[in-house]
Amino acid sequence: MGSTLNFDQLLTAVWETVFMTFVSLFCASVFGLMIGILLYCTQTGGLFQNRIINRVTDIVVNVLRAIPFMILLILLIPLTRALVGTMLGAKAALPPLIVASTPFYARMCVIAFQEVDKGTIEASKAMGASNMQIIRKVLLPEALPAIVSGIAVTGISLVGYTAMAGAIGAGGLGNLAYMYGFARRNNAVLYTSTIIIVLIVFAIQWIGDAIVRKIDKR
Repeated sequence: MGSTLNFDQLLTAVWETVFMTFVSLFCASVFGLMIGILLYCTQTGGLFQNRIINRVTDIVVNVLRAIPFMILLILLIPLTRALVGTMLGAKAALPPLIVASTPFYARMCVIAFQEVDKGTIEASKAMGASNMQIIRKVLLPEALPAIVSGIAVTGISLVGYTAMAGAIGAGGLGNLAYMYGFARRNNAVLYTSTIIIVLIVFAIQWIGDAIVRKIDKR
């Protein structure tokens, strides 16, 4: 049973995990916010009420959220190969990571928007604000703390997704822990990788909480 630790290999794995997590988190935050706004604004009684668009978007989001990540990885292999040219490595993990996390974050945005006081929105309408102005100057600012908190929660989920993706060749700490730790019975690699993953999760949560405390004026 080995216990050696290759620090160059470890640093590469840490970088790959950070790269996969934060690139996919950025993309999921942008796309998820847009989809969240679409879902909220097209619902019954919404700013741009449209039952068909709302229903279709809702179904797509629900379907993507219902598919387990490991299965999604396999289903998206053709798309990943078309976009990246390979199904191995950190870059190849980005498409499935983004597809998995975007609908999750979109739902969190919808929840954040629903917490905004309806009276504030109605008052803005009464003062002549356009729907786009209400979105930019009322909806987004009022929901911002919950939106940021949702980004942190999504980021934490993504760290777990990267570990699963790593187990089938995407690189990162998950790959290191499984291939060089568990498979080779190297406890030093297995436990070190696990500790660093936990520290990354704590860091994301701490940063998210700190930003929310700073911007929450309630």
